[in-house]
Amino acid sequence: MRSAADDVSSGQQLSRFGRFDRETSSNNHHGSHPAVQAVIDLSAGAVGGAACVFSGQPLDTAKVKMQTFPTMYRGFIHCVTATYKQVGLRGLYQGTTPALMANIAENSVLFMSYGFCQQVIRLAAAAQDTVLRKPAPAQWRPFSSLVLCPTELVKCRLQAMYEMEASGKIAKSQNTVWSVVKSIMRHEGPQGFFQGLTTTIAREARVLLLLRRLRAEPHRLRRLHEVRGSHHVSGGFGGACLWLVVYPMDCVKSRIQVMSMTGKQGGFFKTFMNIARTEGVRALYSGLTPTLVRTFPANGALFLGYEASRKLMMKQFD
Repeated sequence: MRSAADDVSSGQQLSRFGRFDRETSSNNHHGSHPAVQAVIDLSAGAVGGAACVFSGQPLDTAKVKMQTFPTMYRGFIHCVTATYKQVGLRGLYQGTTPALMANIAENSVLFMSYGFCQQVIRLAAAAQDTVLRKPAPAQWRPFSSLVLCPTELVKCRLQAMYEMEASGKIAKSQNTVWSVVKSIMRHEGPQGFFQGLTTTIAREARVLLLLRRLRAEPHRLRRLHEVRGSHHVSGGFGGACLWLVVYPMDCVKSRIQVMSMTGKQGGFFKTFMNIARTEGVRALYSGLTPTLVRTFPANGALFLGYEASRKLMMKQFD
């Protein structure tokens, strides 16, 4: 849930393609004004984004800790239990505020814009008596990196702050969003918020390429979505498949964003090769287990939150 991303949110696109094609036509039968429909989609998307973050944040925290300090923990269970013992439940939800900002903004706008574009294209196709291509919001993913990178940077630094102080890499930790933001502005300037931007763009671009290939066979996705409740499972399964492809890039991104607290870091290729050469290829997949586990509750919560809140709001206008 990105963000999210981070989290969260790569596998959400896989489920959306088949899910929305089936639902948007039934949604229009309510006869709601387009402005009302947009507000409902925006609000429901925000609820879904928040549910995605709250359900998956502890596992996302474990992922970032293991990506940046792969030898400090024996596995993700050890990471979660050690974090709980050291800092308490609060430690597992470090970075929740920037994660909420990114996920709510991304999902609310995505759900709203997709529904709006579907309506516009349907009207245009009817007027011209032709079939127009449906919009693909996933094509905007690389551009969303400009928003995701700063929020993910603050999130990742908060999540790995304890380890940075314990390892002696920093003298004093910062435990609030505002303290991290002030530190970045004071020591790195506005450009400091875009550490790891190239890697974030590369990660989002790889996601886009895979999504385009899946769009070439939409009938298979529609058949899967005909099974009741399968969109929750397919969303998680799709997210797991995407993470297997882009995970090394995400690992490099987290390493750059967290370790840049100690000074300027190398770019994507330099960091990637340095990790592979000094720590082994396996280090690039450190934290993969909590990431794969997280995709199912996070994506399931996203769609449950969206659909439940949307139905509730739509009933008010029936």
